[in-house]
Amino acid sequence: MDINATLFGQTIAMIFFVWFTMKYIWPLLDAAITERQDKIREGLEAADKSQHDLELAKKHAAETMREAKEKAAELLEQAKKRHAEIVDSAKDDARSEANKIIAGAHAEIEQDVHRAREELRKQVSVLALAGAEKILQRNIDASAQADILDSLVAEL
Repeated sequence: MDINATLFGQTIAMIFFVWFTMKYIWPLLDAAITERQDKIREGLEAADKSQHDLELAKKHAAETMREAKEKAAELLEQAKKRHAEIVDSAKDDARSEANKIIAGAHAEIEQDVHRAREELRKQVSVLALAGAEKILQRNIDASAQADILDSLVAEL
């Protein structure tokens, strides 16, 4: 191999090309590579942060769901208690009303029995007078013998 001017020229051209590339092109490529690395790092950090936020959101959603279920169960329990109170109140009101109706019916029956006794006493006194009249074969004056009749009615 002969060393000649072409080899020196190519060597000088190569050195100039390397120097030019390192001086003007390499900083641009290095800046682009660094910028791309920063963007990738930021993207990965954002993805990690998003993953963390997603986990927090899932935990928050689960907590919210648990609280909502507890609140719903509490409201359901309150509704059941209120229902039981209303049913008990309605039963008590119904019993009270039934007792009032029964008491009224007893009072009415008592009045009917008292009226029937009075009516029966009057009829018995009329029959007694009629029987006495037939026995004595004479008319008895009811107004004159009223005290006797009253005592008879009281005995009956």
